[in-house]
Amino acid sequence: MDESPQLSVVIPAYDEARRIERSLAETLRYLATRPQSSEIVVVDDGSKDHTADLVEAYAATRPQVRIVRLPVNRGKGAAIRAGVAVTRGARVLVMDADLATPIEELALLEPALDAGAEIVTASRAVGTSDVRRAQSHVRVLLGRLGNLWIRGWAVPGILDTQCGFKLFTGDVARDLYSRCHEDRFGIDIEVLHLARRLRHPIAEVGVRWAHQSGSKVRPRDYLDVLIRVPRIVWAARSVTR
Repeated sequence: MDESPQLSVVIPAYDEARRIERSLAETLRYLATRPQSSEIVVVDDGSKDHTADLVEAYAATRPQVRIVRLPVNRGKGAAIRAGVAVTRGARVLVMDADLATPIEELALLEPALDAGAEIVTASRAVGTSDVRRAQSHVRVLLGRLGNLWIRGWAVPGILDTQCGFKLFTGDVARDLYSRCHEDRFGIDIEVLHLARRLRHPIAEVGVRWAHQSGSKVRPRDYLDVLIRVPRIVWAARSVTR
């Protein structure tokens, strides 16, 4: 693929052997219906199962698919940063491997980018959201309380920072993630906080979403993210264009 694609899809993956083939098949099937050129960058985050082998098998016969392998598990943030850094697309979509937000929801985010936003974050919390299968009551409560903290400190006006489906203009994605330092789940807050500081227009768009079994997010991860929020804000205090 000599020409830069119009869309790069970045998928961080850790121990996703059970579903990575389905995720790639559905993503490729949808992208094939679109006229725009595209690439898929899967970042294997030091998986202990055979996720990387399955992705490499896909990549061997499908030039759209590339794999980046991290030698050890570092976390979602590190995987996304590594994946975005090698993208070439005019637009970059970051999405979870579990397809909790189906790839087809990309069509809902694109009009906001066309209208002038530079980042469009998918949301489970705005009026147009369609949550088909919710998380447990405990996770929902923790998420809502945590978002109040996140909005107060770091990302005012965004109701759902943690949905793992975000669309960027390509240059903005590569610049923002190159400035990020969070290795784990705090990456979603950090990238949006940096975007706010650098005055990149952000849109929040409701999407279809369904909780998937096998989530890598543990209850203690909620606390870890909240503890990191003040640090994220402090670290970004001197960031300028």
